[in-house]
Amino acid sequence: MSAPDAPQGATASASPDDTGGLQLLGAIVAPGESARLTWAPSEVFEGISTATPVLVVNGARPGPVLCLTAAIHGDELNGIEMVRRVLHALKPEKLRGAVIGVPIVNLQGFRRGSRYLPDRRDLNRYFPGNPSGSSAARIAYSLFEDIVRHCDMLVDLHTGSFYRTNLPQLRADLRNRRVRELAEGFGGMVVLHHEGAAGTLRRAAVDAGIPAVTLEAGEPLRLQPAKVSEGVRGIFALMTAKNMIRRLRLLGQPEPVYYESTWIRADHGGILSGLVRLGQLVEPGDVLGTVTDPITNEQNLIYATRRGRVLGMAVNQVVMPGFAAFRIGIETDAPLAEFLPGAGSTASESGDDALVPEENGESDATPLSDPEETS
Repeated sequence: MSAPDAPQGATASASPDDTGGLQLLGAIVAPGESARLTWAPSEVFEGISTATPVLVVNGARPGPVLCLTAAIHGDELNGIEMVRRVLHALKPEKLRGAVIGVPIVNLQGFRRGSRYLPDRRDLNRYFPGNPSGSSAARIAYSLFEDIVRHCDMLVDLHTGSFYRTNLPQLRADLRNRRVRELAEGFGGMVVLHHEGAAGTLRRAAVDAGIPAVTLEAGEPLRLQPAKVSEGVRGIFALMTAKNMIRRLRLLGQPEPVYYESTWIRADHGGILSGLVRLGQLVEPGDVLGTVTDPITNEQNLIYATRRGRVLGMAVNQVVMPGFAAFRIGIETDAPLAEFLPGAGSTASESGDDALVPEENGESDATPLSDPEETS
């Protein structure tokens, strides 16, 4: 990205001008050009407006506008690297449409190595935002209005949270036809059905008519090249499917779609040691891991309760009783009735101790996050 920084404007518009240029954040990116713009959401906790880089590649020919967002949670690093690899690999003269990448949405959290904003709010519980609400709601509103609302499709990049890791997978509301088509573009990547919690960027985008998925891969506070590469391959497969680029699309083995999932919890406290790997198939009664009391050396086993596949798991650590340790995706022969278009979803990601801020994030309470509700 050799183009100079462009100033932020008051209004964003991703629609092309008369010359085919892409209008965004007060700048016009000409067809066949790349640019590095800046998005300054508003005053943050410290009272200082923070400019956040936005990478843009506008193709030489018209096509859809794809938005990539990463590090809404500031400790999730794999998505940052995915955005970098994708945006810097694109050749504008061979691209149809445009790609807008926001590598680090939560710049304040990123600088502190924290999931949260400086006031301990989870930004991904406040979309589509409120221009006169809390700091998190204002930041969410600015991102949504200045960038996201003007895209044709969105991929929000995440990792596991709180020392948990995820098999590379998509989270998508499969009742929505346009979202299904978006997920299908990724090729052989695992898909877990969920409509998305209220306040998440993905849910807000879909509610606004923008098909969106969450791409989960790996664990926080680490850069994992293998997980990054899987995510990048999936994004390029999507762009190929949408006719934005021409690339040999090597499809792997078809992956099942999971309409149900369950968390297996530790019944005892102690040192958790996992005995399975991400992606492994398990049967009821299989031992998933052990929890050992570091004082008495008493060992307790964690067993699978359903047949399925390990989609997420905690890394080895000290845990308390009730800790969500292994997420099992459960295959079904066909979509259950409750997942068909027009029906509600029961594949909830919310834990019984998850706290979702009320009224678009205007609660002052600190989120008590469970892994089911962390994306």
